[in-house]
Amino acid sequence: MTINEYKFAGKKAIVRVDFNVPLKEGVITDDTRIRGAVPTLKHILEDGGALIIMSHMGKPKGKVKPELSLGQIKDAVAKALGVAEVQFAPDCAKAQEAAANLKMGEVLLLENLRYYPEEEGKPVGIDKEDPAYEEAKKEMKGKQKEFAKTLASYADCYVMDAFGTAHRKHASTAVIADYFDADNKMLGYLMEKEVQAVDNVLNNIQRPFVAIMGGSKVSSKIGIIENLLGKVDKLILCGGMTYTFAKAHGGEIGGSIVELDKLDVALNVEKKAAENGVELVLGEDSVCCTGYDFSTFSVKEGAKVETFPSNAIPAEFEGLDAGPVSAAKFAAAIKGAKTILWNGPAGCFECDDFCAGSRAVGEAIAEATAEGAFSLIGGGDSVACCTKFGLTDKVSYISTGGGALLEAIEGKVLPGVAAIKG
Repeated sequence: MTINEYKFAGKKAIVRVDFNVPLKEGVITDDTRIRGAVPTLKHILEDGGALIIMSHMGKPKGKVKPELSLGQIKDAVAKALGVAEVQFAPDCAKAQEAAANLKMGEVLLLENLRYYPEEEGKPVGIDKEDPAYEEAKKEMKGKQKEFAKTLASYADCYVMDAFGTAHRKHASTAVIADYFDADNKMLGYLMEKEVQAVDNVLNNIQRPFVAIMGGSKVSSKIGIIENLLGKVDKLILCGGMTYTFAKAHGGEIGGSIVELDKLDVALNVEKKAAENGVELVLGEDSVCCTGYDFSTFSVKEGAKVETFPSNAIPAEFEGLDAGPVSAAKFAAAIKGAKTILWNGPAGCFECDDFCAGSRAVGEAIAEATAEGAFSLIGGGDSVACCTKFGLTDKVSYISTGGGALLEAIEGKVLPGVAAIKG
């Protein structure tokens, strides 16, 4: 069943969205996630249905935390949907009466799902090493099913539209689907777009296919890198990973971030790239600093900023961005690409002193997109780069999912998708 095929008239739809928006003193500072869900939510209302919206916010870990209450955003949701009021259920597991009284065209927002540990289905207050953990886990899984059944009882149909949590088998993202038959559960518009975007990158490849993987650690990206080595024509590795690769070849990297236990992994990536005929593109120079404050994204007073070869960085310096030679090399590798995937910046882009590498990557992707490439941008930092450099409208698709996108690219089945598609 698809959302366009389903007839919502006279039906109550419970929709899992990702309204985990950033708040400052109760005010939403970025409503991207709310805007992303609007097409699905409006379609249900315009088709004559009633809406029950559920989401999590933050990580309350099974406890009620007022600062993470979704009640803070109900007026913003009402405004985004163009309705006079969004009703609010202060307890997501005790909303039977509110749901029963909901009339067609009305909207009910449930309180934070993660106030209940049953949502995530993880035992609370017991370590994994504890002999009783497995039994507690089994008991919690049973409670999770009951929690999902309660949520399902509120509605006639279920719509999954939270890609950002699709990689988690939570009560509201996957387990709940067991309580609806195939004709009454479906993906929302946002989920459909996300799934299609990943499919375009992994299964509908137009060549050359260039992937840019940044970020600080090889270990967090190794699964994705290995999966991509069998698909891409060029793989650009940048950011903090640069220094693990440089160190693997005996380079001097000063105080730069490095995973000394992953040097063999780096060498193996190079070997596999060669075996697969993949052009592996690594940075040659780095913009370095003697004193950087990561908490304020600023250069400390009196600190020096200089550029060095990435394998010859003085002891007192730390590599924080791709240098001009590297930036030009990355841009040249992206030029002419027809499929592009970008996850992870080339440096500490939050600071203007160290954003040139990421800017070069972003602008090269925008140019390739203008020439007909399909470009998928994912991961919070890469998305933030696009926003900072004014490129959000110059790429093909910006994913709302961080971990979900990475797991999909890695080739893993997402529980939130599998629960709908089987």
